[in-house]
Amino acid sequence: MSHAQLPPIGEVEVAAPAEAAEKVEQAAHDAEDPRVAAMPLLIALDLDGTVLLEDETLSSGVFDAVAEAREAGHEVMVATGRSWEGTVDVLALLQIAPEFVVCSNGAVVLKRVSIEPLEYERFKVETFDATDVLQLLRAQLPDAHYLVELADGARRYTDFLPDWKLERTEKVLFEELATDHVCRVVVVAPDQHEKDFSAIVESIGLHHVSYAVGFTAWLDIAPKDIDKGTGLELVRTELGIAPDHVMVIGDGRNDLGMFRWALQNGGRAVAMRQAPQEVLDAAGEMTLSVEEGGVAAILRSL
Repeated sequence: MSHAQLPPIGEVEVAAPAEAAEKVEQAAHDAEDPRVAAMPLLIALDLDGTVLLEDETLSSGVFDAVAEAREAGHEVMVATGRSWEGTVDVLALLQIAPEFVVCSNGAVVLKRVSIEPLEYERFKVETFDATDVLQLLRAQLPDAHYLVELADGARRYTDFLPDWKLERTEKVLFEELATDHVCRVVVVAPDQHEKDFSAIVESIGLHHVSYAVGFTAWLDIAPKDIDKGTGLELVRTELGIAPDHVMVIGDGRNDLGMFRWALQNGGRAVAMRQAPQEVLDAAGEMTLSVEEGGVAAILRSL
């Protein structure tokens, strides 16, 4: 074969001997350093009851454990039922600025656009027409408190509750809640026992939405087939992380979707010890309770 017939070849950058030796030495050092993860994980943390105690302070050891996991090369992020306005302060507490944040039980995925100042944009938003579901719920729960989150993050509510963070909110009549499509509906019935509330919700037959009942008489409703797992799959794909290199940690029924997502892909789903039995059963493993520092314990075991 003549020179003219040789196949084209790529360019090879040749490093200076000293530079090459430094790169080899650094690679060997990283391979021996237990803090440097050979295969980084995508780690998604629920907030309430997982990272946060009831008084909204951080669970024991979680701040340092998150910092250590990030130093080891893992991508530590948040997947929460909270709106962005209820999430951003927790990122500040943890001192993290992940590339993506999953909010509103997967209906809202935000992407970081700058660190200083910290700024995120709404990367993916799922919405639905909540008119029918709200009417069904009101017929059974006329005295409940209702809140909806709109596509742009603004919220409307019917009655105030002390644990609702009401930035960018407007108090409206019930009939005005769903004049626009929404990405999330929250229903709270303070006078209802959890079991009775769950039975009422089950009897209504919410077939065209996704929903989860909380520890109290609290109902979160999202668009059909949307949950934390669908939001995390979008993030995983965008970051190019292997499906089996994911770990999710949570304590509530709204975490069941991300548990299924992680386990079906060969990843890890970790429940907090104080979680309801159905959540414990759905997880692949269990850690300590939030009061005992369960997230710190599992992160430090990596």
